[in-house]
Amino acid sequence: MPVMKAPASPEPKLRLRHLNAHWFLSLDDARAKMEEWRKDYNTVRPHSAIGNKPPISLMKGSSAAVPP
Repeated sequence: MPVMKAPASPEPKLRLRHLNAHWFLSLDDARAKMEEWRKDYNTVRPHSAIGNKPPISLMKGSSAAVPP
């Protein structure tokens, strides 16, 4: 029986690239910076697993709702 790999989690990269690089002044500041990172990760940053395209490009070609 073939073994299916789980999709790569952004969590390790999140820590290395964002949490270690920023100081958060408050919980609201942390939330705002994390939302900025999430939008960049999903709409701008290319992912090698999907042909060096951002994940949003896959959503635009499907019938699923595109997040803001």
